[in-house]
Amino acid sequence: MSRRRSMMSDQLKEEIARELGFYDTVQQEGWGGIKSRDAGNMVKRAIEMAETQLAKRQ
Repeated sequence: MSRRRSMMSDQLKEEIARELGFYDTVQQEGWGGIKSRDAGNMVKRAIEMAETQLAKRQ
C-alpha cells in the first residue's frame, strides 16, 4: 500500500490527538495504533477547526 501525502501537518495532528486524549497511544504505537473511531474524530475536529477559521474571515 502506498503512502499518501498528509493533508494535515504533524503539528496539527498531534494537537488534535492531545485534545481528544489519545496522544499517548500515538507516542507508544505510532499513528497506526489509533482506533478508526479516533481517526474519524480527529478528521471531524480538523473540519470543525477549518470551518471556524473560515467563519472568522467573513
